[in-house]
Amino acid sequence: MADLLYPPVIGAARAWFKALDLRFDIHGTEHVPSRGGAVLVSNHISYLDFIFTGLAARPAKRLVRFMAKDSVFRHKVSGPLMRAMKHIPVDRSRGEGAYAHALKALRSGEIIGVFPEATISCSFTLKDFKSGAARLAQEARVPLVPMALWGTQRLWTKGHKRDFGRNHLPVSIRVGEPMNTDQDEPAAGVTERLRERVQELLEAAQRAYPAVPKGAADSWWQPAHLGGTAPTPAQARAL
Repeated sequence: MADLLYPPVIGAARAWFKALDLRFDIHGTEHVPSRGGAVLVSNHISYLDFIFTGLAARPAKRLVRFMAKDSVFRHKVSGPLMRAMKHIPVDRSRGEGAYAHALKALRSGEIIGVFPEATISCSFTLKDFKSGAARLAQEARVPLVPMALWGTQRLWTKGHKRDFGRNHLPVSIRVGEPMNTDQDEPAAGVTERLRERVQELLEAAQRAYPAVPKGAADSWWQPAHLGGTAPTPAQARAL
């Protein structure tokens, strides 16, 4: 079935980025396979991360099918859009159906987008990764493609108002080399290697980020270990 809606949605998103005057710093998009299945794995710091993760696949002319919580598919506006773009609903109490759906898509040559932290990290640091992405890649015999986003939390994240003003916000995207998986390696080991790679990409994006907080009131988007006022990982878990 042809993707009749997905390309226009991407076009609308790109027009919106231009209207917001977002400044992109993107490296590594050549690592997204131009054909065949793959699991694209990113950190999760914003409600809009799926848009920017999908943007990383555009140079390869690929459309990413994201795994997202099923409540998004029940919404009267987002639900029809998500289904039309062939994204995959995940019932967190019964994940077998979503896993089977994603596995079938991978075997048919699709790219599946996964946020293995499952929820937004309020500390803007990496949380523990769930093993689903690694297990999917191993069973489908496709590569894992790690990536990291930075700056997206300044647009819209948990506990903060949306900022869709024309304020020249930079967004950094880093895509790493595909990781092949050994069928005999435990999924936990693959997951740990994957998390380490995403951490490296995240730190690279943070080092290169061209903006700094404008005083203490603006330091909420910086993690505590970098001098910001975001919750520490322990505080975020308590919240």
